[in-house]
Amino acid sequence: MKPHFPTVLTCLALSTPAWADVTISHGYSAFGDLKYNADFTHFDFVNPDAPTDGTMTQRQLYGYPSFDSLNNFIIKGDSAPEVSHHMYDSLMVRAYDEPDAMYGLVAETIEYPDDLSYLTFNMRPEAQFHDGEAMTASDVVFTINALKTMGHPYYRNLLEDVESVTAESDHRVRFDLAEGVGVAFPASIAGLPVLPEHFYDENPFDESWMVTPLGSGPYLLETVDAPRTIKFCRDPNYWAADLPVNIGSNNFDCYAYEYFADETVGLEAFAAGEYQMRVEYRSANWATGYEFPAAQSGWVKKMEIPDARPANAQGVWLNTRNPVLQDIRVRQALEYAFNFEWTNETLFYGAYERSDSFFENTDMEATGVPEGAELALLEEFRADLPPEIFTEPVYTPYVSGLNPRDRGALRAASALLDEAGWIAGDDGLRRNEAGEVLSLDFPEDSRGLERVMLPFVENLESLGVQANLQMVDGSTMGERRNAYDFDLSTAAWQVAVTPGAGLRGFYGSAAAAAEGSNNLSGLADPVVDALIERVAQANTREDMTIAVRALDRVLRSKQIWISGWHSGSHRVAVWDIFGMPDEPAPYDFNRGVNYWWFDREKYTALVDAGALPDEF
Repeated sequence: MKPHFPTVLTCLALSTPAWADVTISHGYSAFGDLKYNADFTHFDFVNPDAPTDGTMTQRQLYGYPSFDSLNNFIIKGDSAPEVSHHMYDSLMVRAYDEPDAMYGLVAETIEYPDDLSYLTFNMRPEAQFHDGEAMTASDVVFTINALKTMGHPYYRNLLEDVESVTAESDHRVRFDLAEGVGVAFPASIAGLPVLPEHFYDENPFDESWMVTPLGSGPYLLETVDAPRTIKFCRDPNYWAADLPVNIGSNNFDCYAYEYFADETVGLEAFAAGEYQMRVEYRSANWATGYEFPAAQSGWVKKMEIPDARPANAQGVWLNTRNPVLQDIRVRQALEYAFNFEWTNETLFYGAYERSDSFFENTDMEATGVPEGAELALLEEFRADLPPEIFTEPVYTPYVSGLNPRDRGALRAASALLDEAGWIAGDDGLRRNEAGEVLSLDFPEDSRGLERVMLPFVENLESLGVQANLQMVDGSTMGERRNAYDFDLSTAAWQVAVTPGAGLRGFYGSAAAAAEGSNNLSGLADPVVDALIERVAQANTREDMTIAVRALDRVLRSKQIWISGWHSGSHRVAVWDIFGMPDEPAPYDFNRGVNYWWFDREKYTALVDAGALPDEF
């Protein structure tokens, strides 16, 4: 099914079969009509009259503990994610009040035939990098080829369907795509950053470095003090400042980020006004940690901002590259040892719900037994699937009681380990016939998660499993994760509103074999691969949803993780110096703060009250 657009032009393209229809548009939506027509002036979720002033200082994005690299596109080093957030432009950008719509930024228009055999982007001639060099189609060609051959495995897997990319002129670039690519794929291409080819003549693409990156986005790197602080300030010559997709965004003169490896120190710094915006990841802090004087005086306010996106795929991932964890009975036993209900009540103050699904909080989540179109899809793979997939409800985690050592769960775990040949000896440790101890390495770099995982580890030890929870620094954690040097690892992956080819990087066989991929479990399964391709190739949202449900059902049957928890909102604390739109963009909180602004009147009031210094 061809995507629909309010403004389209049909023409004859010489590179396609005779009389083939080619769509030319200012935007792209995989499923359904675009909300904004070609002459829109700004997105509805922004304040087009927002003042441009001040600095937003916040804690590091996503809670990363540290950074030692400014190269965001490879597996080497711990890169600062804020660089990609502020410094690079892409061919098109998302509208966060639509689930899958893109509108032109570097690209003025996109062209494609009905069969999506190729994409062509017509680039704006005025697009330029921060050094004044024009951005051309050759930069796009360089970017795609570099990401596909040297980039992080996520990019290499994502770009499998790009057969070639060609600069047809200085400002026209063509992507030839594999046969059968789905309608969601063009958005994946359009959203990639465009990198300056000439910058990488002296800065190897595949190396970690702390050189100031050259970008084209609204902000320049002002200062960096790794691994503590990084600051970006407005490029006064930003080429795209007045484009409709940017009106009402990038309202701060500067963005500064403070990195804290210690959560307690980070919260104390916020309470003292050392930074003014904080996303709170710890429910205990949210429940009890905001009783400091500034909060009691009303200078700091707490908000819960709803998020319409799928919940993160968050949990403890089980590395099946270890032969011990290739036995599903062992993985099932580990699942029983984690008592979410007690953890939520005791440590999380009841703030969360258990995640059952890899696509939690969406209609893509598998439920009950398979029926209708989902059943028909799974029937194609019946010979390679366990029979219970078709006869039993989709797997959901055991519901424990509020005793940290749920006896029923631990009895079930013990029976599974016995069945798998891991027998408890006189010393309490479980060994196999060869006398090897059941020992699992569990490195962790988050002190906040340490307190959550300790009761889980204690339950494992009570079962006779030697679980080695080891606290390491962020750099060591990154190295071990890239080399899959762990048995258990906590991680949270953001799930796309419209999943597609990116799923290969998390659950595909190619990713399982690639160093540093996001496939932490090492899952390599032909049925999973085939279902991922059905998702990627879907031409309607209905077909995509059916394929994702089938994929979710099969993934859950594999028990490659101990599923975590989720909430439908973001906990945010701010010093009350910001303005923000009345209705936040529903499909992306992380970039939603780009539409906030500095409220000088509020700030002056806090300065006069002695709450904050007069810095801006």
